[in-house]
Amino acid sequence: MNSKVKKLLSASAVTVGIGLLLTACSGKKQGGSGNSSSDAQKSVALVTDTAGINDNSFNESAWRGFKAYGSEHNLKQGKNGYQYFQSSSAADFQPNFDEAAKAGYQTMFGIGYSLKDAVSASAKKNPKRNYVIVDDVIKGQKNVASANFKSEQASYLAGVVAAKETKTNTVGFIGGVRSNIIDLFDAGFTQGVKDQAKKMHKKVTILNQYVGNFTSADKEKSIAQSMYAKKADIIFHASGSAGNGLFQEAKSINQTRPENKKVWAIGVDIDQSGLGNYTSKDGKKSNFVLTSVITGVNVATRDIANRAYNGHFPGGQNIIYGLKTNGVSIKRGYITPDAWKLAQEARNDIIAGKINVPIHPSK
Repeated sequence: MNSKVKKLLSASAVTVGIGLLLTACSGKKQGGSGNSSSDAQKSVALVTDTAGINDNSFNESAWRGFKAYGSEHNLKQGKNGYQYFQSSSAADFQPNFDEAAKAGYQTMFGIGYSLKDAVSASAKKNPKRNYVIVDDVIKGQKNVASANFKSEQASYLAGVVAAKETKTNTVGFIGGVRSNIIDLFDAGFTQGVKDQAKKMHKKVTILNQYVGNFTSADKEKSIAQSMYAKKADIIFHASGSAGNGLFQEAKSINQTRPENKKVWAIGVDIDQSGLGNYTSKDGKKSNFVLTSVITGVNVATRDIANRAYNGHFPGGQNIIYGLKTNGVSIKRGYITPDAWKLAQEARNDIIAGKINVPIHPSK
């Protein structure tokens, strides 16, 4: 989730192997692309937020969409193909867009709400190029498309699962920075827990805390430690790379316990089950990532890149991806059959309009 969660997508959470790296503002490219000059109008560039391309979250998911787009159209990473520009700080956003435009990329994506101003400014400077803001909306600019997600819907399903699966009747939510985007995850998860608990005639306590950013894994580890100490046995995070702290703490705890006494984590944006492997005290190899709430950033980047490829770039539009279009989802993971059935029933009810999921937590 990255930045504005979202700050923010369906593949395993593994480190992406990168053979070609553009550091912020450097403008230096290593190696040849193998793309012809005629591919320039099909080229796409991704500007990351500060979490970086290997954030096990939003940026990584977006990059997977790029790679799928490149494979689909026989385009390679590099000039006239697809590329990413990594930002070390907010000061890199605008220079990275300038560098991407200078390099000739036709369609450029800003990943996360924090890049909104940079996207808008660069689009004004380059009216013949296409721009996309992911996880925010830019209005009144015909060469800018917006991509957003009904993350509250998938988070609701995770809440249903958590309420069904908890053995301690205490679960937790850790957010990055309070914002409209993170509200989607918070509100959806909380409501899902409450609704399912009510159906089961039991009370489930929901612990809720925010890191204050999307990068401080140490702080999140401390928050997770406190929540697990308060008997939470399932914690869902929407906190970008800060979420690594949750996985570190869950692993540390589970390595000291027998496998059947483990605590769980719920991943976000991409399938984060790869971060949950561990060996329990009784020597059993196991995994503690119950499920992951998938934000289909890869779906959005590939979809919009393809629209541009086909000459139908959706400039001026806000495209929203939800359960109905598989733009958001949850992974089966280690969810029990009974809990999975409840989640699928809730999914169908949301799509049918029988359940309206809130987009802001109740006061």
